Amino acid sequence: MIASNGNHTGTFARITTGNPQADFVLGGGLPSNSINIVMGEPGTGKTIFAEQLLFANAGGGRPIVYVSTLSEPMSKMVSYVQRFSYFDADRLGTDIQYEDIGPLLASDGRAALVPWLTELIKNVSPKIIIIDSFRAIHDLASSIPETRGMISELAGLLSAYDTTTLLLGEYTADDIQRYPEFAVSDSIIQLARQPRSTRDERFLRVLKLRGSSYREGQHAFVITDDGIQLFPRLVSPRVATTYTPRADRSSLGVAGLDAMLDGGVWAGTTTLLVGPTGSGKTTVAMHFALEGLAKNEPTLYVNFQENPAQLARSFSILGGDASAMKTGGLEFLYASPVELQIDSIVIGIFDRLKGGAIRRVVIDAVGDLATAAGDPQRLHDYLYSLVQHFAVSGVTSLLTFESGSSTPSGLDRSEQRFSYMSDNVLAISLGGEERTRRTIRVIKTRNSAHDPVVRQLDISAGGARVS
Repeated sequence: MIASNGNHTGTFARITTGNPQADFVLGGGLPSNSINIVMGEPGTGKTIFAEQLLFANAGGGRPIVYVSTLSEPMSKMVSYVQRFSYFDADRLGTDIQYEDIGPLLASDGRAALVPWLTELIKNVSPKIIIIDSFRAIHDLASSIPETRGMISELAGLLSAYDTTTLLLGEYTADDIQRYPEFAVSDSIIQLARQPRSTRDERFLRVLKLRGSSYREGQHAFVITDDGIQLFPRLVSPRVATTYTPRADRSSLGVAGLDAMLDGGVWAGTTTLLVGPTGSGKTTVAMHFALEGLAKNEPTLYVNFQENPAQLARSFSILGGDASAMKTGGLEFLYASPVELQIDSIVIGIFDRLKGGAIRRVVIDAVGDLATAAGDPQRLHDYLYSLVQHFAVSGVTSLLTFESGSSTPSGLDRSEQRFSYMSDNVLAISLGGEERTRRTIRVIKTRNSAHDPVVRQLDISAGGARVS
């Protein structure tokens, strides 16, 4: 299957990886008639990546050959691939051929590889050859120069025929400078796994791709029954040559709060709502969402603490009608904080924006994303890119952030990190000895007059209001 290249004015033939997102990262897929290395430690998903590509490209009159060297037994490899949805038993033996060269390498050494491949290409004429594991062949060589000669011979053979090759191996970053196959390869794809406290996260990274642009950086992925599901890293949108911001204001839906902001926030801006636990951030966020429903502005509510059923109950207490919310354009995007992966959530939000219908977004709360991201810089980059997409799309957003302080004197360092990318910053504080007293103040708002006075925020069974 040929994947088109949409990143260049000139195009050349590509083969699909079997994963549209991976093809997107690669600028359209892997170049045809190329030598490609897929590297990573054991268990990172190299074989699944290769076999997904294998079945996606099967057919068309020329077979694809999967060559096993000194890694897993062939019977085990075929047994495992049957568990994935892309497996097609009818392709085996004709369109897809599995070959085990391990016994030959064990008896004759690495010198047997090139003659064996030469006969294979002459007799079968495969359009794709996958060698797993190529790194294991290094163990058969007595020296690096000996391996270099074999690689040179192999590269000459593969380049002379109309075939695309994938070399899989348990390589490390240091091996890139040591081993000669990296110099002759046309692309290098790295798969990695990083342990978290309760789970692992997997990432794909393109280290090299000749003759093509590609999306740099780490792209998270998960392994499902359908194979690899990739979440391309979100980047900031290109700066538009002409940009006309929306000239209308959006109500936050809380009585008295719009008056503090000269009639509401500018449409298409981002508001950061900061406050300690129990200050009412979620209540204000739900008012903002219900106001969007009332103004016929489809709203996406992203939450990590309460599932949609729990949120629907909370919305009903504030006067929201369940059926009206469903038909009126209020969508929920929920992920458990235990299994939360920032890449899938951010890409999920971005995908919802592509249709152009969403006009408001609530993210409750940024702190949960911070925990999922692990790296503060990674969270910052994702949020900055996402906020820029909100602005370009004219989407009005509200982000809640749990503060470590109950005083409204200012923002701590972590809060300041997100405040500068927001157009408006509101802070809720808690006080009082015998009775909880909430106050709210406007820390900043861009291009707008605002009330500098600290006001009381009352929350009752009917919701929130500024008095």
